[in-house]
Amino acid sequence: MNSEFTIAVHCLVFLSMKDECMANSEDLSQSVGTHPARVRKVLSVLRKNGYLTTKEGAHGGYLLSRPSDEIKLGELYRLVAGGSLGPNWCSGESGSNCIVSSNMQDVMGSIYDGGEEALTSYFDSISIEDVKHRIGDGGACSSSKNELSSNG
Repeated sequence: MNSEFTIAVHCLVFLSMKDECMANSEDLSQSVGTHPARVRKVLSVLRKNGYLTTKEGAHGGYLLSRPSDEIKLGELYRLVAGGSLGPNWCSGESGSNCIVSSNMQDVMGSIYDGGEEALTSYFDSISIEDVKHRIGDGGACSSSKNELSSNG
């Protein structure tokens, strides 16, 4: 699984805790614990797919564009990490004289596909709001990024 999924979930939970206030990529990257450019890459995908709205300028930033209880982890996983459960490489070679080698890629592919289905089905049952509640309701909108960062 790739880290973009975790970054996406983290950012959306962080923004859901800010209610109607914005956060910029610096605030988000500080909370996530990674470089702002990496966070902006994921935020761009989220914005293009209708999860976020943006405001440009000195006091700009990102806002959720959908209620957090309507955003399911399954849709985020499919968007930024779908298909990443399986490895990039699988042992074996189709056409090999060895029965194990000639069938391993197809068999493991179907096993990973089943795992992917089970995982996305599970993620479909969890919303951003559910993750927020598991973390514990954080502070209200704050102008101090240190205050919110200590909660997120």
